[in-house]
Amino acid sequence: MGAKKLSTLQLELLKIYSFNPSEEELIEIKRILGNFFADRLIRNVAMAINEKNISEDDLKNWLNER
Repeated sequence: MGAKKLSTLQLELLKIYSFNPSEEELIEIKRILGNFFADRLIRNVAMAINEKNISEDDLKNWLNER
């Protein structure tokens, strides 16, 4: 199995760790990254809902499926 190259994000995170951030700073970085990816997910879901003409009733029905 060949070695995989690090992504740009991984390389940037390694740079952050090289500054030896405190535990509090690491928690803040995790919060910022979590918010970034959560916002991105919400935007992508909203776009898909609009593009596919999914209604509020569709979403409610999906939530109640077993």
